[in-house]
Amino acid sequence: MGKWGKRIGYGIGDLGCNLVFSTMASYLMVFYTDVFGITAAAAGTMMLVTKFIDAFTDTGMGLIVDRTHTRWGQGRPYFLIGAVPFAVFTFMTFYIPNFGSTGKLVWAYVTYCLLCTAYTVVNIPLNTIVPRLTSDIHERDILVSTRMVCAMIGTAIVMSITEPLVRFFGQGNEARGYLVTMTVYGIAAMLIFFLTFASTKEVVPPTVSSHSSLKEDFKGLTGQAWILFLLNLFYFSLYVVRSTTVIYYFKYNLGRTEWLSLVGILGILSGLPMLLLLPALEKKFSKRNLMFFSTILYIAGDLLIYVGRSSAACLLIGLVITGLGIYGIFGITFAMQPDVIDYSEYKKNASVAGLIAAFQGFFVKGGMGLTSFIIGVFLKNGGYVANAEQTPKALSYIEICFIWIPIVLCILIAVLTYFYKLDSLRSEMTQELEARRKK
Repeated sequence: MGKWGKRIGYGIGDLGCNLVFSTMASYLMVFYTDVFGITAAAAGTMMLVTKFIDAFTDTGMGLIVDRTHTRWGQGRPYFLIGAVPFAVFTFMTFYIPNFGSTGKLVWAYVTYCLLCTAYTVVNIPLNTIVPRLTSDIHERDILVSTRMVCAMIGTAIVMSITEPLVRFFGQGNEARGYLVTMTVYGIAAMLIFFLTFASTKEVVPPTVSSHSSLKEDFKGLTGQAWILFLLNLFYFSLYVVRSTTVIYYFKYNLGRTEWLSLVGILGILSGLPMLLLLPALEKKFSKRNLMFFSTILYIAGDLLIYVGRSSAACLLIGLVITGLGIYGIFGITFAMQPDVIDYSEYKKNASVAGLIAAFQGFFVKGGMGLTSFIIGVFLKNGGYVANAEQTPKALSYIEICFIWIPIVLCILIAVLTYFYKLDSLRSEMTQELEARRKK
């Protein structure tokens, strides 16, 4: 299979993940409260509890991947192993049993946990496999960018066709509409994971083939790995703040409700060129400098929206600039991961790709969950009332959430990036690891 076959085969795996993950992020709460029939408090508590379960399953899956040695590689077999359960548990999560309220709540807990576990089984290997697919640094950057583009396409598909599909399949019955739609998504994801397995091949073995203990694995985590984990925490906090509060800001502060669809489209259209350009930019500039540039872009776009909020042109240009910035941060954060994995092998003689991916997932989910909670508390303290005319205090709190908290997060990302040092070590790491493999 040619280079582009491998690139698309790998990248499309995240499209499969996002068909279900993005739907859960956007629609699962309203499904549970309005269709499944459990209270918002019960659904919110369930999603918080499952984050703790996710922490254990992510870590466990990372350790399993690190200890897997098959003729298909370390991560690749799990695309096959997880594909069918992923489809089955997607169906079960959106199936409404004829139980009492307690029985339905138990069903929701069990099926949602099973779906999250199946997601972990396929997603952790997707995060770890890049250093095993090629040792060519530029090719790795292209693989990561292809994955990011495919993830964005998956999210765009979900945001644009889920509601129409629910209406089409349901014909007035939302329960049936959700079930059939999610079954389609689950089967599509399953077929995509089969394609990812068939299109990829692990050709770069780790330089370390044995693992002594969990304690030793933790010793393999470097300071650069912790920088990566915190970058994930701050980036996904930024993503949640922007995605959540943009609706409030445009609806209440600007009074431009009709722009909400345009805001989503602009975000995707502005992010796509950045992700496509990143591999070429990474050949000329260090990841560190590109991260600095992306944070500056986002801050500049945010300030333009604030200063020019009465001008449609300033708002549009500001949205495009912040889109370029946020997807630049997104792509570079993921492009750093293979370098961090190699650095553990180079510095600590430890193959801990799975553990690194597991901690990334933990910090991502932790950042998203914690940020959502903080936004809710912040809006409540500001006196926000849904679908009402907001007080000046509430409007100022919304503005702080949309404009100023993201700027603080961008500054934190830039400060962290200052301590990232793997760009200058990249050539040395590659030569050393290749020499070890030859031995």
